[in-house]
Amino acid sequence: MFCSATRLLIQCAGLALALLLWPEISASQELEPRAYSVSPVKTNFVVLSNAYAAGDLTFDPSLPVEDGSANINTMVAGYFRSMNVLGRSGNFTVVVPYSSGTVQGLLAGEFTQVSRSGLRDPSIRFAINLYGAPAMHLKEFASWNKKTVIGASVVVVAPLGQYDTAKLVNIGSNRWSFKPELGWSRRFGRWVLDAYGGVWLFTDNKTFYPGLRTRSQAPIVSTQFHLTYNIRPRLWAGVNANFYSGGRTSIDRVPNQDLQKNSRFGGTLSIPLTRRQSFKFSYSTGAYTTIGADFQAFAVGWQYFWGAGL
Repeated sequence: MFCSATRLLIQCAGLALALLLWPEISASQELEPRAYSVSPVKTNFVVLSNAYAAGDLTFDPSLPVEDGSANINTMVAGYFRSMNVLGRSGNFTVVVPYSSGTVQGLLAGEFTQVSRSGLRDPSIRFAINLYGAPAMHLKEFASWNKKTVIGASVVVVAPLGQYDTAKLVNIGSNRWSFKPELGWSRRFGRWVLDAYGGVWLFTDNKTFYPGLRTRSQAPIVSTQFHLTYNIRPRLWAGVNANFYSGGRTSIDRVPNQDLQKNSRFGGTLSIPLTRRQSFKFSYSTGAYTTIGADFQAFAVGWQYFWGAGL
């Protein structure tokens, strides 16, 4: 009886830690201004960035875990290319992240700490502007006067990150994730207002710890809002906010008490370095957290672009 109770305790605590680490944090906490901005056809970007997040973890209150916290560092390499999609402006982005970090807390009154490092699940995003932004070459783009743009996108996250069925805490999620989204962008002089709405959909992880169970997750509805100000070409600053809800999980159809209703707030600054290079700095913090990660996050990114006659 004692062994069974102890095993259940460890599995419950490990479940909470596993669900609230790298895979879900990155999916739901995203804040990306100007995601539906328009570039001339055949524009290419390479992006290298580093993000550091640290803060508290809030668990299902029925679990014997207290004072949870984590620090996670993520390096990202990405590639973006714009293209002509049936006469409309479109693009695709490939992102490959690598994370390392530590999560700790009191498990049944005893301090417990787990560290991990490895490749996270990579993703690809395809986007198309449905209204206000036809496909344009450089000359046409130079004379284009944007007012309102409406776009759509889909993100696909592949289960290629580090995952071990013998471990409770993993960096990869061992499942496919999809996010269809609609985006609206409107320019008012030097100001740009963006609003996005999408939903994360997840397949099941059928080899959840210790490899014999199935973990399912309900959809997460996600919204983002951004207000940016153009100081001069390629130099801009903005404020960002999001809200996401849902994501309750279940193990072998037994639901957990981990419904998320969270929001974040932050700011972004983009600074041109040379004609083809720029830096982007961002900061965000939890505005409201029920279940999940209440993190402060800092990120810096470098991007280089070429093509399209630029």
